[in-house]
Parts: sequence; C-alpha cells; structure tokens
Amino acid sequence: MMTAEAAPYGISAVLLAAGLSERMAGANKLLLKVEGAPMVCRTAEAILGCGVSELVVVLGHDRERIAEAVRGLPCTCVFNARYADGQMTSVRAGLAAISPDSDAVMVCLADQPLLSPEDYRSLILASASIARGRIAVPTVKGQRGNPIILPAALKDEVLERGVAFGCRNLIRDNPALVAPVEMHNPNFIRDIDTREAYRAIIA
Repeated sequence: MMTAEAAPYGISAVLLAAGLSERMAGANKLLLKVEGAPMVCRTAEAILGCGVSELVVVLGHDRERIAEAVRGLPCTCVFNARYADGQMTSVRAGLAAISPDSDAVMVCLADQPLLSPEDYRSLILASASIARGRIAVPTVKGQRGNPIILPAALKDEVLERGVAFGCRNLIRDNPALVAPVEMHNPNFIRDIDTREAYRAIIA
C-alpha cells in the first residue's frame, strides 16, 4: 500500500461495510473483485492512502468475510448488531468508535471503489477551507454525493440524538450547516448497487 501524506488536520474515517446488498441478486457486492481485490478492500486502501489518522470499518452482514477481506490493513473493525435496521445504525456505530481527538470524521461508502486516494484527499483539502463547524458534502454539477466530512462537534450531536437519528437527518434538518464542495469526478456521485452497475465498472 502507498505511503500516505498526512491530511491537513486530524481527520478520522468511517467506512460503512455492513449492508445487505439487497439489489445484488444474492451476492455481497463488497466482496466482488475490482481490479483483483474485493471491493471493500480496494475502497479501504484508497481511504488509507489519503492520509486519514484512522479508519474504522463497520461490519454487519457477512461480518467474518468482510473482516477477512480487510485483514492486514491498518484499520479497526467494529460490529453493528443492528445493521439490518438501516445505514444510520452503522453510521452511529462508526462515530462511536473513532478517536475523541479527531477534528472531523469522513463517513465513506464501501461501494465507491472508483474513488482514488487523490479524490479523497482533494475533498479533505477543500473541506479545510470551509467555515468551521459546517458539513462538507461533495457535489458534481449540483448533485450531492459521498463521502461527507462531519465536524467532531456534530458527531457528538448525532450520537446524543438517539438511535433513529443519523447524518442524513442532520443534513436535512440543518441546511445552513451544509457546505457543498463542487468536485469534478463523477465517481463522487456513483456507487455500486446492482449487477449492471458492477459490470459497467469492470468493463
């Protein structure tokens, strides 16, 4: 794995890898190969390559196989026992596990294997220039994408608001806190949910 240059401020990353892959016709999409590696491994390596201070991988469905796919990487795996209740439970499990010393947390999707370390780093650098306390949300031609970067203080608010509250609620209920960050790479708004989408990226 490449040696990463440190990010411009203390930023942790949470990688959401607990989902059921319900639209993948029986396969776990995160274990499908992208350029020879399981999708979740490729995504984790890209995040680690951008200079984050830590990476927390949230497991749920197929937890043993996903954990095996990222074995050997410098990351921490945590299990979300409520993964079947939706993504916000995994977001909360990841936020609860990161270091209290982090300035911010980048919440990442494991099914965005086409984002490179440079893509993640460009988002982090852009987020460093926005007003303190705002949520950096990548956009491509006005369409919102992922990952988002959440200030540490707002991380605490998500955790304090109860199990039914997550980042999406925070963004929806507090539009003034959202800082759109225009990116040029369409992979910020592309994830892999179906067999057709998977075939398209490996073609």
